[in-house]
Amino acid sequence: MRWTTTAGKCLLALGVLLAGCVPAERPGADGADADRGPLTLATAGDLTGYLGSVLGDWNRVHPDEQITLVQLPDSADETHAQMVTDLRRGERSRFDVLNIDVAWTSEFAAAGWLRPLARDRFPLKSFLPPVVDTATYNNKLYAVPYVTNAGLLLYRKDILAKEGVSPPHTWAELEEAAKTIAPKYGLGGYAGQFLPYEGLTVNAAEAVYSAGGSILGDEGRRVTVNSAAARQGIGFLARGVREGWIPRAALTYKEEESKQAFEDGRLLFLRNWPYAFASASAPGSAVAGKVGVVPLPGLDGPGRSVLGGSDLAVSAHARHPDTAARLIAYLTSEAVQRQVLTRGALPPVRAALYEDPDLVQQFPYLPILRSSVLHAAPRPKSPRYDQVSLVVQAAVQDALTGHQTPEAAVRRLSRELDAVSTH
Repeated sequence: MRWTTTAGKCLLALGVLLAGCVPAERPGADGADADRGPLTLATAGDLTGYLGSVLGDWNRVHPDEQITLVQLPDSADETHAQMVTDLRRGERSRFDVLNIDVAWTSEFAAAGWLRPLARDRFPLKSFLPPVVDTATYNNKLYAVPYVTNAGLLLYRKDILAKEGVSPPHTWAELEEAAKTIAPKYGLGGYAGQFLPYEGLTVNAAEAVYSAGGSILGDEGRRVTVNSAAARQGIGFLARGVREGWIPRAALTYKEEESKQAFEDGRLLFLRNWPYAFASASAPGSAVAGKVGVVPLPGLDGPGRSVLGGSDLAVSAHARHPDTAARLIAYLTSEAVQRQVLTRGALPPVRAALYEDPDLVQQFPYLPILRSSVLHAAPRPKSPRYDQVSLVVQAAVQDALTGHQTPEAAVRRLSRELDAVSTH
């Protein structure tokens, strides 16, 4: 097994937790051995420590198709920048297979950096349906979903039980409990990830989606954000900060900071990914045994999460595209997907795993997560997604900090997104 490590820890490693048996091989579409050979797999750093052993399993079975792992920085922005720099080198690119954030597929495909994939080479019908959309651009498959994710609402079930209150299903219920119950216990009411980075884009999109709105349509060619739903969604978050039931400290939170605040017993409600529920429920957490989880609330009922996770894509200049396709089929096999869940506590893309009785017993949040994924939506799809995200972050931050009204922020967002989409 060969290793190349260029940096430390993981962000997208949430999407590359690998283990299991190598499935039966399928010959290349043209049967040409020339399409088989060694490859480089690029991803953000591996926090889990068992990625190497799985690639080692592959390498032992495929001595002529060795996989070299290249680990990029733990920052999504830095990983994105390094992948873009490499892909722009064209035939001199050193990356063959890329583990990319689901939001990058459209950008990379539109730039001509990814190789279109044959749908019949992958078990797409075995996946949760919404995840496949993250891997397409203009109705063509340019990647294969590897790990999915959906935001959930964590809450202090011990406190709500003591108050005789059910977990919230609407924003009004969440707001009422955050205002009236949290202060009685010295807690902040509600937090998400509100620092201006990708997490703020996700939280803002979820607020807009959960009010029935959207941000972009037609693969980013149409701006749809200037709506009553967007004003309600951004207004809900801005009101929370202004009235104090979203603590101002939440304006500095990313995933880890918000998770730690909840684990320390400082919050009544938290929006985060499923890994935060697993961490908060583990021994050593100050709230272990006191944590409940439900789908995100929305304006009039259950809300709509943004789909997270990662997709596996093949560079347009991959040296051995048949090996690349077979490697992706291996990494999305049921055996490996089971390990993604059981060893990584990360949401797999295989639908059957969410209904496996043994897994549900081990991970009781699976039915809720499945429902959340099935009702989730991708982040705004655009070939200029990096610019879209920066525009969303800037406008929403100004609304949360009170520098603009939600109404003004949405109008600005519409204007600036229109400029990006027509650039």
